[in-house]
Amino acid sequence: MKSVAAKVITVFSCKGGAGKTTTTLNLAGIYSLMDKKVLIMDLDLNSGGVAVSLNVNNEKTIYNVVDDISNNRFDEIDNYVCKYNDKIDVLSAPKDPRNALKIDSKYINLVISSAMYKYDVILIDSSHYITPVLLMALDKSDNTLFLVTNDPVDLKNARSMISIFKDTEVNNYKVVFNSSKDTGKDYFSLFDIKNIIKHNIDYTIDKSFYIKDIDKYVIDGEILTLNKKIRSSKKGDIMKLTKLANALLESNPKKVEVKKDEEK
Repeated sequence: MKSVAAKVITVFSCKGGAGKTTTTLNLAGIYSLMDKKVLIMDLDLNSGGVAVSLNVNNEKTIYNVVDDISNNRFDEIDNYVCKYNDKIDVLSAPKDPRNALKIDSKYINLVISSAMYKYDVILIDSSHYITPVLLMALDKSDNTLFLVTNDPVDLKNARSMISIFKDTEVNNYKVVFNSSKDTGKDYFSLFDIKNIIKHNIDYTIDKSFYIKDIDKYVIDGEILTLNKKIRSSKKGDIMKLTKLANALLESNPKKVEVKKDEEK
């Protein structure tokens, strides 16, 4: 049992295929290299890909956790996670998509709380759909990594989401432009993207981090940031991801503080 609560970080986007799962796994790899104990929680309940991407044997899933909590059978989160390596555990999405509908969002807070003093970092891979489960995860998170891509529909939806964040005075998120995904799409410049979403780009995952044979690593269950060959050939990109990983560990106010002179 740890004396300090874990940092909870949700990886989110407004579009499927933006690179949420890959980014979540890459962050997990970097945190593990920092000697941090990491739990990857797959809250993409209908089509989660974490367990498949890591080739882990997920006998139990988050559905089992919620079912046992609601029926007073829950004991320890350790009984539901599967181990990827000595530093990374996985709580996978339901195997049967029908069970996703049975997960009440009110239990997500309890699931996260059950792991808070077992890990240093809890990484949540989320769905791009705005659901009560996602909203609960965002509310529980210390920081949110908000991925955007060079896709017109994605940017339109991102602008709407950022507007909601501003209206509700939510401040604990980093906007990350993922240009390593769909490298053939160059519709907008970085300047254009900032103007479209009405927000700065806090970090960029560059085109140079595009992995042509990424499916090979998925089939082998490898995390890119833990692969020695990739760490050697993509040193600059790994350094940028490490900088982002450190920034996500920093404490940020969830609500924007209004100064007294601004209230007048």
